[in-house]
Amino acid sequence: MNHSPTETGGPAQPLRYLSKLEAAAIETELLKDYHFGKQQLIELWGHACAIGIVKAFPLSSLGKRQPTVLVVCGPDQNGCIGLVCARHLRMFEYAPTIFYPKRSSHSLHKDFMVQCERMDIPFLSYLPTEVQLINDAYNLVVDAVAGPETELADLGEPYGGILLTLKQLKIAVASLDVPSGWEAEGDNSDGITPEVLISLTAPKKCAAGFSGKHFLAGRFLPFDIQRKYELNLPEYSGTDCLVEL
Repeated sequence: MNHSPTETGGPAQPLRYLSKLEAAAIETELLKDYHFGKQQLIELWGHACAIGIVKAFPLSSLGKRQPTVLVVCGPDQNGCIGLVCARHLRMFEYAPTIFYPKRSSHSLHKDFMVQCERMDIPFLSYLPTEVQLINDAYNLVVDAVAGPETELADLGEPYGGILLTLKQLKIAVASLDVPSGWEAEGDNSDGITPEVLISLTAPKKCAAGFSGKHFLAGRFLPFDIQRKYELNLPEYSGTDCLVEL
């Protein structure tokens, strides 16, 4: 059966961008009604994010330089997704380093951190304050600080300083779901300007005007939920787990 947005034979409807409440409601339904596990979802998202980064920054595009990636993780779910992304990037022959300044005591967060440590992925104890140092040391930065469930302004320090550093970077930044400093509902005036955005499940309202390379990782989403929320998701090619919008 064809479950594409055009399955009724009519014209394709425009892609729906989610509010913060809608994104939370969909995740709640996945966990409670469809019996997805939290760890399962984070693994799906993190793996897809790593694939999106590989598509946007293939090893061949980095020339002879070591494919170094700095993954900056927040204390909540988006940070966990960043940890999973880093682990898969390591499997894809990139060289990730993680900065995770406020480590959660939640067992799930600890599990993802141990998995990275056992993959010999280094953790920084501080974010270098000299922007030039970051520019020299890394090919790109993955911004996994704050998702729609937690806005950066609510996190306190050191995330305010991290935002200032990310805004000054001269190298490419790839943001996971919601770029640092953006509000899920659409205000991005105080945020960074990533080159790549990887939206998770369905894009958030803040991404409606994004002009960079934009991927969507949501192929796992049950068809009933897609119809209920009228998401009008695009078709994915072959067995791809993400699609470029």
